[in-house]
Amino acid sequence: MTLRDAACAHVEAYFDSGDFQRDLATLVSRPTESQDPRGVPHLEAYLRRDMTPLLEAMGFTCRIHDNPAPGGPPILTAERIEDAALPTVLSYGHGDVVRAQEDRWRAGLAPFDLVEEGDRLYGRGAADNKAQHLINLRAIDAVIRAQGRLGFNAKIIIEMGEETGSPGLREFCAANADLLAADIFIASDGPRLRPSVPTIFTGARGAVSFDLDVTLRDGANHSGNFGGLLADPAMILAHALASITDARGQIRIPEWRPDSLGPRIREVLAALPAHDTGIALDDDWGEAGLSPVERVFGWNSFTILAMTAGAPEAPLNAIAGSARATCQLRFVVGTEVDGILPALRRHLDREGFGKVRIVPQADGAFPATRLDPDHPMVRFAAAAVARATGVAPDILPNLGGSLPNDCFADVLGLPTIWLPHSYAGCSQHAPDEHVLKSLSRQALLAAAGLFAELAEDGLPRD
Repeated sequence: MTLRDAACAHVEAYFDSGDFQRDLATLVSRPTESQDPRGVPHLEAYLRRDMTPLLEAMGFTCRIHDNPAPGGPPILTAERIEDAALPTVLSYGHGDVVRAQEDRWRAGLAPFDLVEEGDRLYGRGAADNKAQHLINLRAIDAVIRAQGRLGFNAKIIIEMGEETGSPGLREFCAANADLLAADIFIASDGPRLRPSVPTIFTGARGAVSFDLDVTLRDGANHSGNFGGLLADPAMILAHALASITDARGQIRIPEWRPDSLGPRIREVLAALPAHDTGIALDDDWGEAGLSPVERVFGWNSFTILAMTAGAPEAPLNAIAGSARATCQLRFVVGTEVDGILPALRRHLDREGFGKVRIVPQADGAFPATRLDPDHPMVRFAAAAVARATGVAPDILPNLGGSLPNDCFADVLGLPTIWLPHSYAGCSQHAPDEHVLKSLSRQALLAAAGLFAELAEDGLPRD
């Protein structure tokens, strides 16, 4: 029996015995809401009472660190060093979750109780991200159990603020580069492209969030007495927003249009199946001439997340004194993050919207990252996952969403491999969040197979 076969047998037994479900139930029961003050005491408890015992039982040495960002949640690091001559793998997870939204879950479900229904395990954080790092840790444990050692060095970092923009993580990685030094980064977050087929992605789209504000006066004024006499902030803001894209959402700001969708990336994306999200897509929206997968994985998109003027819940016959919209740009490699808002300012001024103020959000930016899809580690990981699961994985140049991958790719300088263990229909960030049991079992095999082959073969050579 190969090491891969032995490790896969261990994770199969772990899942089939119900231990995976019991472990996940314990993690989900911890209400680690980083977006809600009531979650604060549970953030450190997750690291100290849940993660530390699990990792120490696997032979890891753990430390809980203060966050370098004022008020930021704690960060856990763990390491198992078997031989300085062996390669080192760094992995990551986040134990925090978005707001529970308790009153919006359907009858029979509660966010911090893991509930089984058919192939689904419901619970807040089950998909994002507790099951995902649990799967990877148990896959590492399976390799240790299969041969009495791991066969490479492993380091783990688990943060508790990803859902609030990972405050302090970049600074922590920069200040602790020696502690986190590794040869390769392998972690899991986000969805697969297809539920039954593993996915590998090597980076993430960046994101910048900001407000556009038009404030002309204090308070509102009667629309009959002043209509036609006072400028309407909501109207000005609406026209400013409309100038950013055309009527089908195609971006009109030149600096926001990427140049990185080259022939090789288009070739990689063309090999993917149809973008099956479970939601009917709008063929006449987004950049014309691009396929759906190119629009979400190879291009930039501008979104208006929310907008207000006056009192929408109780409209008055009045011209509002101000209007505000919260906006976001998702962007791929090739868009300079520091140039996004200055380019917007220039555009608004050119279009005559000097009264529109740009208000950056303090925690609203993730840079874009992407590892070359032809990197030897991508090929190695894809082959290992295919051998363990019997299914060739879909390979994406980057996730459509955003992750703090820049901390590992840019700050630590590591090749980054992401092996997501969820799917698009998991209700991530929404009521009724869940993971699929069938996907989780296959994901355990995929991760165990990848770690086992790293243990046997070491890192691939260029």
